[in-house]
Amino acid sequence: GLAWHTDDTTLRAKFEEFGHVEEAIVVKDRDTGRSRGFGFVRFAAEPEAEAAIQAMNNVEFDGRMIRVDKASDKSSNR
Repeated sequence: GLAWHTDDTTLRAKFEEFGHVEEAIVVKDRDTGRSRGFGFVRFAAEPEAEAAIQAMNNVEFDGRMIRVDKASDKSSNR
């Protein structure tokens, strides 16, 4: 549920409030380069990620209500 204008820098800046962010990426359409409305944030430490999930899930960020949850590991589903 990210706003269309949210970029990697804005995403990183907000989530750095909860700890060291290793990576923050807004996923973009391959053809148009426009945001697809979601992204990924990777933290250095699990407790920081948990704090971010608790604080940011179902709140307004950059003009939109966002959902924040832990990404599933596709390799563990096999």
